[in-house]
Amino acid sequence: MIKVIIAGAAGRMGQRVACMVNAHPGLECTAAFEAPGSPAIGKDAGVVALGSENGVIISEGLESVIDQGDVIIDFTFHKATMEFARLAARHNRAMVIGTTGLSAENLAELQELAKNFPCVQAPNMSICVNVLFKLVKKTAAILGDDYDIEIIEAHHNKKKDAPSGTALKLGEMAAEGVNRNLKDVVVLERSGIIGERKPKEIGIQTIRAADIVGEHTVYFAGPGERIELVHRAHSRDHFAKGAATAAAWIVGKECGVYSMFDVLGLHDL
Repeated sequence: MIKVIIAGAAGRMGQRVACMVNAHPGLECTAAFEAPGSPAIGKDAGVVALGSENGVIISEGLESVIDQGDVIIDFTFHKATMEFARLAARHNRAMVIGTTGLSAENLAELQELAKNFPCVQAPNMSICVNVLFKLVKKTAAILGDDYDIEIIEAHHNKKKDAPSGTALKLGEMAAEGVNRNLKDVVVLERSGIIGERKPKEIGIQTIRAADIVGEHTVYFAGPGERIELVHRAHSRDHFAKGAATAAAWIVGKECGVYSMFDVLGLHDL
């Protein structure tokens, strides 16, 4: 059995990760932790996430439990994630990172740190979303420059980063499909007298409301017609299930940063 350490064990995603790890035949939760000061510290992680004791007590901070597992699953906050990655590098512990909001500087540092440990990092752990990434790139390549590309994403009102990491990745895949650099063409806000839409723009717009788990729509709009590629998350379980799949896959791999395309074998599709 692969031993799993769950970061942010009392949070919304941490609890769902615990459930998916518990359901996976090759995984076992052996440690869990929360940030210093969390009221969940000292509680049984099974009671918090599953409603029944599993004997894993939520500890304070990763350093106190890092020797108790083979792989860390983290869906916390980008600043915390980078601290965990530095610890993982020092202790040669595998990681699965589903945290969004990582900056270009964070990702560059992660590439350096991962010379000392294996890591799966993805803006979205969902199997269907990763298939969507591939579909968006292929659709963009087929339709070419005659179709405007727009992305709308919607999430709950507690989400801290915008646009979502998934929306940005969808933009990157679309841009690759039409041989553009997203940084050169992305438009994240439209307000006022902005003039006509530039032909090669890729727009990404954000909605934050209530308890929306996650929705992403990519529009390919041409003269008289359009294609919409849509993913709607019904719960957080599919993110957590993907992370559990990645955790079972990453242990024992060579050091480096891997994607869900590696985990799911999607690179050649």
